Amino acid sequence: MRGNRFVRAARFILFAIVAALVLSFVFMQLWNWLMPAVFGLHLISFWQALGLLVLGRLLLGGFLGPWRRGMHWRGRMMERWAQMTPEEREKFRAGMQGGRCRPYAPPSAPEAKA
Repeated sequence: MRGNRFVRAARFILFAIVAALVLSFVFMQLWNWLMPAVFGLHLISFWQALGLLVLGRLLLGGFLGPWRRGMHWRGRMMERWAQMTPEEREKFRAGMQGGRCRPYAPPSAPEAKA
C-alpha cells in the first residue's frame, strides 16, 4: 500500500513540474508575441516567465487551491448540524428547498379571457 502512495506522489510531482514548464513556455511565448508590440516592453526569458507565474500565483491566489477558499464556514455548519435535533434538521431542509435553492420553474402563462 505504501508503494502505491509513493508512485502516486511521484506522478503528482512529475505532473506538477511538467505543467509548470509548459505553462511557463506558453506564458513566455505569449508575452514575447504581444507585450513588445502592444506596450513596448522587453522580451523575457523562460525563467523570467516562470518567476512571473509564481509571483502572480502568490499575489493573487496562493497555493492552497480553489477548494480551500471560502470553506471557513463548513466547520461551523457541521457543528451546528450536530447540535440540531432531527426536527430542526427537517425544518432546515424544508426551508432550503422552499427558498432560493428550489429548481427553476418557468412562470405560468396568463389565462386567456373569454
